[in-house]
Amino acid sequence: MLARRPRDPLQSLHRNGQELKQQVDSLLSESQLKGALEASKRRDIYQRCIQLKQAIDENKNTLQKLKKADEPAPVGNYHQKKEEELNLLDTLTHQLQELAVFVNSENRTEFEALTEREEDDDFEEEDEEDNDNDKEESEESDGEEEEMEEEENQERESQRQMTSKEYAAVGDFTAQQSGDLTFKAGEILHIIEKNPDGWWMAKNAKGNKGLVPRTYLEPCPKEEGQEPSEECHEDVEVGDETAEGAEVTQRTDSHWSAVQTAFSEANTVAVLTTMGAIPAGFRPSTLFQLLEEGNQFQTSYFLQPELTPSQLAFRDLLWDTKTGTIRSRPTRVSLILTLWSCKMIPVPGVSIQVLSRHMRLCLFDGNKVLSNIHSVRATWQSKKPKTWTFSPQVTGTLPCLLDGDCFIRSSSSSPDLGILFELGISYIRNSTGERGELSCGWVFLKLFDASGVPIPAKTYELFLSGGTPYERGVEVDPSGTRRAPGSVFHQMITMRRQPHLLVKLRSLNRRSRDTLSLLPETFIGSMCYVHLLILYRQFLGDVLLKDRTNTQSAELISNPILATFPKLLVQPDVMDVLKSSWAEKESTLKRAEKRDREFLKAAFLLVYHDCVVPLLHSTLLPPFRWAEEETEAARWKVIANFLKQNQENQGSLQALLSPEGVHEPFDISEQTYDFLSEGRKKAA
Repeated sequence: MLARRPRDPLQSLHRNGQELKQQVDSLLSESQLKGALEASKRRDIYQRCIQLKQAIDENKNTLQKLKKADEPAPVGNYHQKKEEELNLLDTLTHQLQELAVFVNSENRTEFEALTEREEDDDFEEEDEEDNDNDKEESEESDGEEEEMEEEENQERESQRQMTSKEYAAVGDFTAQQSGDLTFKAGEILHIIEKNPDGWWMAKNAKGNKGLVPRTYLEPCPKEEGQEPSEECHEDVEVGDETAEGAEVTQRTDSHWSAVQTAFSEANTVAVLTTMGAIPAGFRPSTLFQLLEEGNQFQTSYFLQPELTPSQLAFRDLLWDTKTGTIRSRPTRVSLILTLWSCKMIPVPGVSIQVLSRHMRLCLFDGNKVLSNIHSVRATWQSKKPKTWTFSPQVTGTLPCLLDGDCFIRSSSSSPDLGILFELGISYIRNSTGERGELSCGWVFLKLFDASGVPIPAKTYELFLSGGTPYERGVEVDPSGTRRAPGSVFHQMITMRRQPHLLVKLRSLNRRSRDTLSLLPETFIGSMCYVHLLILYRQFLGDVLLKDRTNTQSAELISNPILATFPKLLVQPDVMDVLKSSWAEKESTLKRAEKRDREFLKAAFLLVYHDCVVPLLHSTLLPPFRWAEEETEAARWKVIANFLKQNQENQGSLQALLSPEGVHEPFDISEQTYDFLSEGRKKAA
């Protein structure tokens, strides 16, 4: 009797996926029975959710590692079948997560549920209490200012003494990057600054300066044969941790260059700290440095379709022949985040002028940034300078730069996945005119608990930490807790004075989830222009998938929308023009026209060519610069005049053909889309 031929790997994983689907369906049906709400049943269902999720994760990891070459025989439509299996596993994971959250919510007491319902009212009452406490705090702080200054001077003096020690190298070290200092064993180094991340600024006997690892150093012995001091052993044993205690290995990720650049600006920050212009916990902004390095963390970078390893097809842009549009892609994380306010943020001194207060956020796994970096500008009032708010009440359309409602999508399987918030200010020094970006604190919110279950959708009060996300144990303003008394009452008062951030996580309904599933798998953006992003992705699908006569052709595609739309993501004022113009056009459409997808795209194309393309090539519009009030005012003046002329002339054609209109020349390459080049950039 012949031995049975082993099942093919993909076929075996498909069978496992179907078995898991039957088990999940059975568990969902069981959870809807009458007795399923009993405590014992809930615990049993929750444990089965965890076990099934672990089995799905194992199947998914195996499927992701599987390659076409692993199949003993050719398999037709291999990549499509593999993609369908991954989508099935993602759907099952999402169903289990929702069920686990529902079971957990049933375990809450009525008191906790009532507390959650009254949270919004409590925060409003806190705002009123803060107004009353501001006067008391100002009176108390006036009496303590002199003592604080004396203590700060003493601490700064002692810190200078500690950082001016000489250390001996215990081994040879060769510079790994620009800015590092090479030294030999036994060489004496003068330590200038001890950074918390374990890389110290040192100077050798020749006067060369650079960063050195502290694990290669020990204090110079006072006598021959003396053992290394305890301080050296403590320095070696201290581990490097990041947000929520996630361990990291220094200098192994791709973001070290940004951290190193931030530390290279530490001299300016040290001067401002010594002058009392900023608190001791402020640092050069890490996320701003990442944005300045290139387009790797720009929104336009993550909006582009991603090619498969063979570069013959798109991994995250697929065509659905049944619906006649791009295929939706469910992800592990899909939610809406609302930024409410930041309270008790220290106010910088008069020696610097604050140009912008803002929040930058991204997906983070405790070690590196996983998504684009999204920025939201905050507003504040002189009556309450320590409070920042988002999404202010304005007349007309809210600018997208001020919108605090953000969508978040991610397909990362990291157990430490979360959101990194970094409060920042753009400033200019009054004495030198030097500009810079400072981090006023950061906080990390993990999106999953230890069992892999999503955290509940509710309001969170997050206390900020100072330093950078790669430092630990740093306070935003140490002077606020240095003299904290031991009584419970004073401890409560001290906690209320700590800088904190209020955010709210909201789960999606079916319609919102289906809408966001048309976007890339990993993406963060503003909810106010999500419909414009989806239209752009639909144009990508039409041009790259539907209308391509030859799928192997890699020629440039003449399409102004695909070529110029990414520029709007770094010019929020022009994006506001497109948003308001499209909203005005939509208000004139009939209900049947709004349901016609092709009609909508044709109307959007006309609006885009009428209001966006002329502005992008106008010589009167200054280049966009972040946090420059004069440039922003000049741009808004040009935009307002342009919109006024469009309204009077019923379009921009007359203004474009007018001899008074001057526009920048361009070549055809600026109006063409090179998808292969964009895909290679992402692959690199």
